[in-house]
Order: sequence, then C-alpha cells, then structure tokens
Amino acid sequence: MSRRPVTVAAIALGMLGVVVYAAPAEVAGATQVPVEHVVPSRPETLSWGWFPLDKAPVLTIASGETVRIDTLSHAGSTQRDHPADSLAELGVERDEILADVIDFWESREGRPREGRSGHVITGPIAIEGAEPGDMLEVQVLELTPRVPYGINNTGPTSGVYGTTYPGSRPGDGRRDIDATRHLYRTETVDGRLVAVVSDEIHVPLAPFMGIMAVAPEPVLGEPGVAMAGVQASRPPGRFGGNMDVKDLGVGSTLFLPVLHPDALFYVGDPHSAQGDGEVSGTAIEHSLTGRFRFVLHKNRPLSMPRAETDTHYILMGIDLDLDRALQQAVDEVVAFLVAEKGLTPTKATSLASIAVDFQIAEAVDLTQLVTGKIPKSIFR
Repeated sequence: MSRRPVTVAAIALGMLGVVVYAAPAEVAGATQVPVEHVVPSRPETLSWGWFPLDKAPVLTIASGETVRIDTLSHAGSTQRDHPADSLAELGVERDEILADVIDFWESREGRPREGRSGHVITGPIAIEGAEPGDMLEVQVLELTPRVPYGINNTGPTSGVYGTTYPGSRPGDGRRDIDATRHLYRTETVDGRLVAVVSDEIHVPLAPFMGIMAVAPEPVLGEPGVAMAGVQASRPPGRFGGNMDVKDLGVGSTLFLPVLHPDALFYVGDPHSAQGDGEVSGTAIEHSLTGRFRFVLHKNRPLSMPRAETDTHYILMGIDLDLDRALQQAVDEVVAFLVAEKGLTPTKATSLASIAVDFQIAEAVDLTQLVTGKIPKSIFR
C-alpha cells in the first residue's frame, strides 16, 4: 500500500468563493498520464439508491488514468416537491440550484425503488483488465463544492435514535429533537472555507465522498439485500459503498477488492463536513466534483477495504454488531502489520493495543464501520 505522499491545498477560485481541495501537482520526472476523462452527473450517469450490476459503464478507462466526476447530494434532489420549492423553504435561490439537480428530480419517475436506498450515485466506471482477485487503488486528487450550501437533517427517530439503529431497544424514550433540515451556507473566513452554524460557530469544510464502491456481490438476506441482485446503497460492506469514512478526503487513497470484471466503480453521497459516526443520520450533504486516479493491481486480493493518508494506514471492520466490527478491525490491523511490516501476530496485536486508534467511523447505516488507524510516525 505504498503511495506518493500528498498534502491538501485549498485554492480560492473566482468571485463565487469556490474552493478546490487539491493534491499538489505531480513532481518533476514522475510518470505522466495525459488522459483525463469527465463524467457529468446527468440522469443517464446516475443511479438512485443502489449499485446496478448490469448497467452499461458510463466510461471505460485504463489503469493510471484520471477522471473528473460530478456527484449530486440526495438532499434537495430526491424529495417529493420540486427542488425549487423544497430548497426555497430553506432560503436557497433558484439560480443557486444546479441544473443537474432539477434534471435528476424530473427523471425519478420510472426508476426502480423497491429494495433501494436514497443516495444519488454516479457510475459505473469500468477499469480495463480488472478481474476478481485484483485490487483497485483510488487516489483522491481534488474535491470541489459545486454550490455554496449543504444540508443536514435531524429528527427524534433518526440516526442513532432510529429504530433500525442496532443499539435501539424497546422502551427507549423519544428524544426532544425537532425534525429539521438545517441549511449551512459556506463562507471563506480567515482564508479557509467554513460552514456557518452561527456567528460564533464555524465548522471547517473537510469534503469527502461518503460512497466509493466497486460493484458488489448481493446475497439475499445480507444487509441491504432485500431483492435478488439488488444491493441497496445504505449499508457499507466488503465492496466499500456508504462507508462515510471522513478520512477519505483529498490526498487519501482507498483500496477496494475487485469483485466483478471491470471493477465497475461507483461514487456519491458527497459530504463537506462530518463527525465520526454521522450520528444524526446525515453529514453536511453537499454536491461535489471529485478528481480521481485509478490504478489496478493484479492478483492482490483484499478481504476488506483499506485506506491510506499522509499520516495513517487505515483498516476497517464492518458488521451489524459494533463489537464484531471492532473485532474485525483489529483482525485487519493485525493482518496488515504481519503482511506489510513483518511482525508476528502476537507482536502485531500488542502494537495494535498500544499505538492504534480504533474509531466508530459510521454508526447509522445498518452495518457499523470501525476504523483502525495505524500512525505512520511509529515506523522508522
């Protein structure tokens, strides 16, 4: 899982205050791949709440190529009312609404809904030569907010207070929390882009894609699979999906196991800020454009998704039971330390206990996701 170190840079663009979160330019003398593709967020490139296995690729690329991909937030594009009316209730002007949002909203009729979730997902992108047993490396190079606002939802029975939350128990009291859509506008303050919660509270934007996935292997009865061949987008799994790992911002690299020929990469659920756990059920849902490089590694089977940043190796455990997810994350950390750092399982377990942070990255999407974050600074 070695990769070139990358740092985050924020570049102000134009009078609109748009900010691009970008990795720095390639170093001189590095191998250059001149081909860069673009995938827009149009009705024909979008799926609603699932990862179709038989959808024709919207793009086919070779390993090493880069793709600029538009994504749409489901917040504002999937509700019953027209986006102009729904978003106007929150103070959004008509000229602040992406044409893609309206076009997708108008395309909803006739799209399959049974057994599916609510995310709007761009893809799939086929990677030439990818086969089951390979590993797909996804480098996150840039993430750009497409509009100057995002939306978060709260409610008395949403997120960790919902009846589908694994920690829910009969008799749990109803929380005194209003069912509210919170619009957070973005501003540049002291040279950084923030979400304005109030005059006294500014949350720095840290954009990432909540969903990055390869085509899954739906098994009837498994989390999110209520219909044969249909994997709903809500629960993450071995294929990646709705992982909601906030560490997957610019400069990070995600590694996914290839489960089908051509890999078939999907991306969506764009966020501009989120705390670990996403406890209300949503982050700041915020349409983004991402730029990614895809690298195929032949004959590199993975048991679970992995990630890497400048500072950490990130392993994952995913299970309906939070305790089991933690145990799996520990197993993944130990296996990584044995395979990549040459430790014995015993020493790797010791190191996991004294140096690795295990965090609840996502708690509200049926399956729970725990990350094990190994600091690179401990290795000489």
